[in-house]
Amino acid sequence: MDRSVASRRSFLQATAGGLFVSASLTSPDTRAAETNSGIRVANPVSGDVLRTQAELSPDAQYLLEQPRAIPVVGKTEVLVCGGGPAGIAAALAAARAGATVQLIEVAGCLGGVWTAGLLTKILDAENKSGIMAELLHRFATQGSAVANQTGGTVYDPEIAKLVLEDVCLEAGVKIRLHTRLVGAVTDSNRRVVAVLTESKSGREAWLAERFVDCSGDGDLAAHAGCRFDLGVGKDCECQPMSMLALLTGIDADAVRPYIRETAPAAKRLLLELMEEHGLSPSYRGPTLRHLHSDIFSIMTNHEYGVSAFDANAISESTIRARREIHELVSGLRRIGGPWKNIAVVATAEQIGVREGRRIRGRYKITANDLAIGLKHQEAVCTAKFPIDVHALNSHGNKEINLAFKQGGHQPYDIPYPALIAEDVDGLLLAGRCISGDFIAHSSYRVTGNSVPMGEAAGLAAAVSIQKQVMPHELKWSEIKS
Repeated sequence: MDRSVASRRSFLQATAGGLFVSASLTSPDTRAAETNSGIRVANPVSGDVLRTQAELSPDAQYLLEQPRAIPVVGKTEVLVCGGGPAGIAAALAAARAGATVQLIEVAGCLGGVWTAGLLTKILDAENKSGIMAELLHRFATQGSAVANQTGGTVYDPEIAKLVLEDVCLEAGVKIRLHTRLVGAVTDSNRRVVAVLTESKSGREAWLAERFVDCSGDGDLAAHAGCRFDLGVGKDCECQPMSMLALLTGIDADAVRPYIRETAPAAKRLLLELMEEHGLSPSYRGPTLRHLHSDIFSIMTNHEYGVSAFDANAISESTIRARREIHELVSGLRRIGGPWKNIAVVATAEQIGVREGRRIRGRYKITANDLAIGLKHQEAVCTAKFPIDVHALNSHGNKEINLAFKQGGHQPYDIPYPALIAEDVDGLLLAGRCISGDFIAHSSYRVTGNSVPMGEAAGLAAAVSIQKQVMPHELKWSEIKS
């Protein structure tokens, strides 16, 4: 076998576990970094970094990174990956149950799609109790008249940022922002024992007794070696992404028929208005919401066929989506009348991702569960949101794909075992990455369900530590009592 091929195979096998890489392929004339005489450590005050040493393969297709000591910077009882709606609830529930909790978030704020994604509407939240009800109350009382009138389900993202930080700090949750998960470590008993992150502070390790994956895309679980499902069909087609934006320069009374919460036909009327003036939004159900004063949010965009794990594709779709929003707003401005002063205040920091990995759990929620209205003895909450598969491509200019609704839908329970990873121990799941099929996911993925899932996972993590057992060894009745 060719030496470079054998070395590459060795390299790939070694890196698959995420713990170390092979240095067997050497080439003095392609050395990327010389070995230092001493070990340097990252220093956030002086700006020193933990330098990478690696050797470039002869074909210049990959680097062989040299082993290096990764500093352990945190050790808590529970670590929550992802500070979106599910992650907030998981961290709060675990901390309020007495556990020490570390929350790690890639964005510069808590809230995920609620804040960095400018969602502005929480779906399937009205029938929820616990932390979801608490957050809605705070969004309503600290927010605008619109937030108050909608019970907090239509909210101001800036208010949400403050509320979420406040409740987490009040509970004693340790928060690390601007930090991305890049690896996970399991021991010989297939138990998750550590995660690795990258940030301005460099590569760091975090230890915990229990972990909760609230990353949305199941990143922690995938790095830990869990099996997962993705999309639908042999091509793993996923629902489109959407970018949202904040607008100003509109009088709410003048455009009342086009505002989603105040007019049943608002989406259809807004689409007709756009098309009458030569505008063709990629999302065929454009949605305008009034937040407060003359601030609105809008969703008019679909980005089809974009992988949640392809940074290049996400970058390209983000640029396309932002351009489309500005072009549509400019088109509305040209209509004149109540639209003459419309302007973009901000586009979302992150494009909205509807679908990533669905991690294999100890129960899989299926379309049949939705059809029969599953009642489960270990239910953590009941989901009422309908089957909602946005069009998977632009053919036919559809808003949603009705074919997936044919099996029927009734309110159904989300069972606790669907929140427990099947392939490793000590790992819980919450949010849209829990265990389910494509159709079920299109219903439970909305954030009004993510919060009670997170609350259940965080509480289970804390109680399992107190009882000195793994989460899968507990019944939900033992946890919530």
